[in-house]
Formats: sequence, C-alpha cells, structure tokens
Amino acid sequence: MRVSPAIVSAGALLGASMLFAGASHASGGNSANAANGKALYQTYCVQCHGVNGDGKGINAPHLSVQPRNHTDRTEMSARTDEDLFKAIKEGGQAVNKSVLMPNWDGNMSDEEIHDVVAYLRELCCK
Repeated sequence: MRVSPAIVSAGALLGASMLFAGASHASGGNSANAANGKALYQTYCVQCHGVNGDGKGINAPHLSVQPRNHTDRTEMSARTDEDLFKAIKEGGQAVNKSVLMPNWDGNMSDEEIHDVVAYLRELCCK
C-alpha cells in the first residue's frame, strides 16, 4: 500500500500540534479552559472560597483558618500556576498551607485542575 507524501505530512503536522497542545496544557498554558474551570469552581470551591472567590463562602465562618481570597491580585500573583495546581490536586498541606484545604485529585482530572487554575487567573488578575 502506497501512502501519499501529503497524507504523511498532514499526519506529522497534526501529531506535532497535538503534542504542543498537550505540553501547553500540562504547563497551565493557553489550552486550559477557564469557562470549564469556573463551572468546576462553582461545584467544588464556593462553599469555602465564596461565589465571588473572596474567601467568604458559607463554610468560612466555621473554619479556624480563613479560605484564600482568590480576588486578591497581589496574593494570587505571588503564587505560580504550579503552586495552585498542587494545592488543588494534593490539598493545602502539600504547599505548606491549611490542612483544611482538601485534595481534589479524586474529584477532578489534571486537565480539569488546570482549567480551575485558568479560572483563578481570570478571577484575580483580569
């Protein structure tokens, strides 16, 4: 069976673009979906961090350590995407923060956690 050089080139280009997109997502790049991150945030995070991300969720008054205000540009800018990803995936204790922040790796995939990080960046910094 003979394969056209154009098909081989198209396949190579597609493969390279998929590899680039995957690398971009793994580093929290542009392929993360902030809209999906917002939906996930509304599901998993608002109880403590609040509907507006200001740290004033319904559970906040009952916690010994107040949840992070995700709208605080200065504080959030001091955190790398990797720090935020690790805190969400492994919990607050993994980044030397509150043990009250649970790990969400059982509820969200790595891709979804990257989406939440993208939403956090929109929430605080845009």
